[in-house]
Parts: sequence; C-alpha cells; structure tokens
Amino acid sequence: MIAVQNVSMQYGGKILFEDVTTTFSEGRRYGLTGPNGAGKSTFMKILTGELPPQKGTVSRPKKFGVLRQDQFAFDEHRVIDTVIMGNARLWTALQAREVLYAKTDLTDEDGMRLGELEGIVGEEDGYSAESDAAILLQGLDIADDLHERRMSELQGGQKVRVLLAQALFGRPQALLLDEPTNHLDLDSIHWLREFLIRYDGTLIVISHDRHFLNSVCTHTADIDYQTIITYTGGYDEMVVAKTQIRATVEAQNAQREKKIAQLQDFIQRFSAGTRSSQVQSRRKEVERLQTTDLARSNIQRPYIRFQMARPSGKVAIECKDVTKGYDGTPVIDGFSGVVNRGEKIVLVGRNGVGKTTLLKALLADAPGQTPEPGDLDSGTVRWGHEVSVGYLAQDHTGAIQKGMTAADWLHQFDPDASRQDIHGLLGQMLFQGEEGHKPTAALSGGETARLLFCRIMLQKPNVLILDEPTNHLDLESINALNVALQKYEGTLLLVTHDQDLIEEVGTRIWHFGPSGIEDFKGTYEELVSTGRTQG
Repeated sequence: MIAVQNVSMQYGGKILFEDVTTTFSEGRRYGLTGPNGAGKSTFMKILTGELPPQKGTVSRPKKFGVLRQDQFAFDEHRVIDTVIMGNARLWTALQAREVLYAKTDLTDEDGMRLGELEGIVGEEDGYSAESDAAILLQGLDIADDLHERRMSELQGGQKVRVLLAQALFGRPQALLLDEPTNHLDLDSIHWLREFLIRYDGTLIVISHDRHFLNSVCTHTADIDYQTIITYTGGYDEMVVAKTQIRATVEAQNAQREKKIAQLQDFIQRFSAGTRSSQVQSRRKEVERLQTTDLARSNIQRPYIRFQMARPSGKVAIECKDVTKGYDGTPVIDGFSGVVNRGEKIVLVGRNGVGKTTLLKALLADAPGQTPEPGDLDSGTVRWGHEVSVGYLAQDHTGAIQKGMTAADWLHQFDPDASRQDIHGLLGQMLFQGEEGHKPTAALSGGETARLLFCRIMLQKPNVLILDEPTNHLDLESINALNVALQKYEGTLLLVTHDQDLIEEVGTRIWHFGPSGIEDFKGTYEELVSTGRTQG
C-alpha cells in the first residue's frame, strides 16, 4: 500500500495539485492519468521518493519496483545483473558474498557474515535469480545471447526493456511504471499486460495507451482540477464517470441559477414594500442556493481533421520486388503489393523487423518528398495519378527548422493561406494565442508532433504515411487522432503499437513475421483469430 497525505506541488504560479490525500491499495492496479503538463511524472517521482513534495508526506512499502528513465546508468553492468539489481537487498548481499568468497583466508567473523548473507540470498530467492531474470528478459524479447553482454552494447529500445525487467524483478510489493509500453512492440506489450494482470501488489502506471490502461487497470487516479480523484475501472470508465459527475453538477447549477433568478426578482420587486419578512427569507434562500464553484479542467482536446485537396487515382501505390538491406543482410526482400485508393493499411510486427525500412523504401520516389540516399536498394515503386503525400516520420529530429516561429514555419507550406487561417489551425492543435509565435527551437516533443500534424492538415494530402504518430501525444490527442484517421477518406499507411488504432482504423494488415511480410486483406482482429500473429 502507498499512502499520500496532504501532498502539494506547484511550479511558479502553476498549481499542479494541492492537499492531495489518497491511498493506493494492495491488489489494485491504478492508471495515473491527466493531460500533458498536469503533473503525472512529477507525482510519480514524489511516490518513488525521487522528488520530495513541497508539502505533505508519502508512506511506501520497503520493496517497490521503479522503471528507471536513465538508459545509461547501468552501461558498465551485464544485462542479467542489471535486472537482478531491481532487488537491492539481494544484489547487495550477492556482492558482499562475492567479496568474502574471493578471500583466501576466512576469519570466524567472515564465516558468521557469510552465513547471514546466505540467509538473505535464500530469503530473496537468490539461487534462482539468474534464471528468474532470464525469464523476464525473454518475455520482453531480449534474446538469450544478449543476457551476458554489457548494457552499453544494447540499443535504446532494448535498454528500456531491460530496465522494465529490473522494475519487475524480485516480487516487489508495489510497482511504479512511467510509460512502460514505450519502445515495446505489440507482442511485448501483450506479455507485459498479462504479467501485470497477474501481479498482486500495488501497481501505479502512467501510459498514453488507452487499450493498455483499459486492459490492466482496476482503478484510475486522474490528475485534474488541481487534485487527484480516483475512479473505479479503466480509462474509458473514468472518462464516462468524470463526464457524468460534471454534467450532474452543471445541471444542478442551472436549476439553482434559475431558482436564484426568481428569488432575486421577488427581492427586487418587494424590498421597499411591506413584505420585508418574505424578502428576508428569500435572501437567506439565495445564500443557501449559491451554485457550486466548478474548477477549471486542465484537459485540452485538439481538433484533428485530415482533408484531401483532391482524390488520387484508383491505385495509390504499386510496388514490385522492393528490396532494402544493411551490411549485406536484407531487411525487406522482394516485397510486392498494390495499395488502392482509400485503403488503410497497418504495418505490424516485432521491433526491428523492417516496418520503418519499408515505409522509407516506398517513399524513395514519392511526390513532394526528399528521401535519404539509399533508402531503396532495388525494385520499383510507382505512385498513382494525382497522389500527394503527407508523411510523419518516427524520429522528429530536424523535421522543423529552427530560427523561426511556429506560425512562420507552418505558413511556408501554404504561402497563400491567411495569417488568420494559420493561427486558426494552430489553435486547433492547442497553440493558443501567443503560443503560435513560440520559437521552433523551444518546442517540446509534444508540441513538435502537434505542429507536424498542422503541416499535414494544411497540405491536405490524399495519402498519409504515419510512422509511430502517437509518440509524444497524450491520451486526448491520441483519441482525437484515432477519430480523425477513421474519418479520413484518403489512403493510409500506418505503423503503430497502439492497439486501439490498429483495431479501429486498419482495414488491411501487412504483418511482418518470421517468413516475411504477409499481406492480409482484413482487420487486425481477423488476423489474430487465425493465430498467425504469434512468433
């Protein structure tokens, strides 16, 4: 159990939360939600002890697992050891035991200490530590041949998965996970989901994956209105309950305001007359009926709408024998396919199998795009009549020119657009008022993503190619993107690990499996029902 008592936190004049008192109970799994900037990560750091609250106290169990955000902190350690470090008591005992066993002559005191250490190792299941750690790593798709390597030899996404295994290791009484599905493919997310559902301690998780929250969480702790309110159920159930509560209060206020107006009218008409006692009683009634003050919500909902300036021809893309490899090893080997106008194709498969590589190969000769040299080794890609492409890369680095304002950068993609139109579009994506004049060099990850969506909406392409578009977006923005893609009438190629997007948007699947790319003419749910997504 984790107990929070009268905790407050603010930065400058902005109050994140004030006098929060709540309990996270054992056996319950809590999603910690709220829009970007609401204070989710700050509150998580307070819970872990990494950040002290400005006011209030937090009590936590002795053994809890935390997903570390520093990918480089364990570079000098073996992968398997990094996982075992998740149990600090066991790791300390193992290190001290190793020092004693390295001695040539053990004193009686050393012998006594060894006995104590062996006791700790036994209590903490240290004799099966390496095999237990290996099982976690295998579930998170870290191959056996990597377990003995140093962390510095791993790629960024692999490091994140090792740090997740570290948080899960040693049967912690509480788990505090900030964005655990980042850098995980669908298979790894499914494994983690099943692991957490079986977990019987206290779980607190931040995630922008709605499907994951709905699947895992028994409760939702929502940061809004400068406080934290806990609802029963997953994210969708929280949204419904929160909306109903606010609607009820607003309806009650409307009734009270109507009654107050009637009473005020009576008071005004008869205050100078002979009915002073009735006037006085109505004044007291007005005081009693004062409406409940509705705090302002932090939630901001962007409005995303993808339109087409004109439709493309019947065939949007046709490719034949597309091949791309690295260092002599083919990643995409002779892929052929035809994409018809209006199809929405989702590319799914484990990390590193070539989804981004295929998108870049297809874009090698796309109209209006400036591809990198060598994106396509061989094969042909033919784009259809009147095709215009809107592309969002997975890596946004360098995508937005520095030394400009957000509005000026966006305006260059349609010089004929009025300034009013540009700022209206920026406003749809939550660049309110003067935020449209923000320097591009100062944009956050989320702001960069939203500005790139503004560019696509301004250009009105008839083919969208989106590579992990939910990166840096909060849940409200992801939900808005989901709706926009469902309504989009053009052609879509989408890489995402967001299961709701895959299931609700995709009409066709390119599945990257052990034997190559399968072109499945159906939805992801239909593909799963065949059992061909395994492995």
